[in-house]
Amino acid sequence: MLTAICTLFEGDYHYGVGNLVNSLYNHGFRGVIWAGYRGNLPPWTESVKNAEDYQEFTVAQDCVIRFIKLDTYKCFTNYKPDFMLQLWENYCPETEAIFYFDPDIVNKRRWAFYEEWVGRGIALCEDAYDYMPANDPNRIAWRELAERHGYHSLRELDRYYNAGFIGVKQNQKDILVLWKNLLETFESAGYFDLHNFHLYSEQYPYFLTDQCVLNLAVTLSHEPLSTVSRLGMDFGNASTYLMSHASGAAIKPWRKKLLLKALDGVPPSLTDKAYWQHTQSPIQLYPRRSYLTKKIELRCASAIGRFIRRS
Repeated sequence: MLTAICTLFEGDYHYGVGNLVNSLYNHGFRGVIWAGYRGNLPPWTESVKNAEDYQEFTVAQDCVIRFIKLDTYKCFTNYKPDFMLQLWENYCPETEAIFYFDPDIVNKRRWAFYEEWVGRGIALCEDAYDYMPANDPNRIAWRELAERHGYHSLRELDRYYNAGFIGVKQNQKDILVLWKNLLETFESAGYFDLHNFHLYSEQYPYFLTDQCVLNLAVTLSHEPLSTVSRLGMDFGNASTYLMSHASGAAIKPWRKKLLLKALDGVPPSLTDKAYWQHTQSPIQLYPRRSYLTKKIELRCASAIGRFIRRS
């Protein structure tokens, strides 16, 4: 199966992009990672080749990142379906499946697993808040709103999925069209502004973020799903060795002061540990001395964390 990976980033999230790519490569991915960005290219891209509408950086043999500079008013968290559809339409129409990863995810599983996974249905992982009853008042409100705009629910679900990862085959990309159209329809109706990260409002219909709209889209679609539990992203500090995700309000691993947090009763997380396993190869994100210093800090913080725990 011909597959590709994509992500979106700006600012210091380039550290997450480099780490994500390293973790994918080190578990067998070979191919193209499409990275949409605002601002500047990462400092670790020493040399890039210019193509007509992207810039290409060679990661290692048989693996490249193709950077696409984007001009959109939307917050990137609300631009995921747009970007995936844009890739299929303008950049890689021959690709059979595309996987989106947030740039604060670290991969832990052999790449062949993902290709097998997406062959069984749209690939999703449950959120940290994984259970959401089919009759939850928020979910009912979303369904009522969708029906008001001409959409009809095709199934009931009691699980809530994280929007930081999705794998879709090209013959199932209607889920992306639906997700995108719902976001834009509800923005046009005045329920939220896609320029903002949070879509939260105290007023009906109670959306929190883009992933609420993804979860609504899943109930409006008949496409088969293949989903994993929240342990697939190391939520709850337990792991199935698939991915590790520093999602939401979590301090990103490249920003975290590990010793200070440990002394405050917060030991290094599984995501922190996974991040520092993939910072040096094949892309070197830090000078060797800085990396070794951080590894010592990680060990010390882990040791402190065994004795000091926030209640």
